[in-house]
Amino acid sequence: MTKKNRGILKVFCLVLFCAGMVLAQEAGVEVPVEDASTGPSLWDILYGDSIVNLLIWIGLFLTSFLTVWLAIDGFLIVKREKIVPSGVVIGVRDALSQGDLGTAIATCDANPGALSNILRAGFDNIHDGYEVVQQAISSCTDLESEKLMQRINYLNICGQIAPMLGLMGTVTGMVAAFAGLASATGAAKAKILAQSISTALWTTCVGLIIAVPALLFFTYFKNLATRILLETEATVLDLIKVLRNAEVESE
Repeated sequence: MTKKNRGILKVFCLVLFCAGMVLAQEAGVEVPVEDASTGPSLWDILYGDSIVNLLIWIGLFLTSFLTVWLAIDGFLIVKREKIVPSGVVIGVRDALSQGDLGTAIATCDANPGALSNILRAGFDNIHDGYEVVQQAISSCTDLESEKLMQRINYLNICGQIAPMLGLMGTVTGMVAAFAGLASATGAAKAKILAQSISTALWTTCVGLIIAVPALLFFTYFKNLATRILLETEATVLDLIKVLRNAEVESE
């Protein structure tokens, strides 16, 4: 250890010693302190020391509501039967096995959805060769994937925003906590600091409670949607292969 570092260490120890002496003297002064068993009220947690804390809590409540709504929406739209209806697959396969392209197109038009859109992309290019059909199907599958992921991605946004809002609430609460120490003396300082930090940490806690399920649902729905759309593309290509071996009746 150099002489310079030793000097800094001595000054630091001296400052700590002086601070301890001051706090010890203040602790000897009788200050009216509230009952330690009395914790912060719900309003103290929500409002804190400023309207900013209340606005942060409103943002957290809105984020939690959106997370629940988007999770329910995900369970409703990201389903194999919803994206690849078995009735459409059977109807189109029967029509294509007989070379009846018109009936297959009519079946798709009567059942709008991701599968029907991908099939129509293939049917519209059926006379341009199988390679062109494959490219059209692949492009349409990517488009349908983007459309589906747009709704799922909102869960990821909620999962990213919630902890940031919680951290912002904690930071503003900590700033207010240390600012409040300037007007307190003696034993009141420890109580004010402890209660203020406890109140401030609630926002981070709630933010994480929102973020963890949101990110879990996002990952689950993203993987499920990707798997279903890959199966959809494979199903469409199998149906097109049926048409290659049949005599096509054009409208």
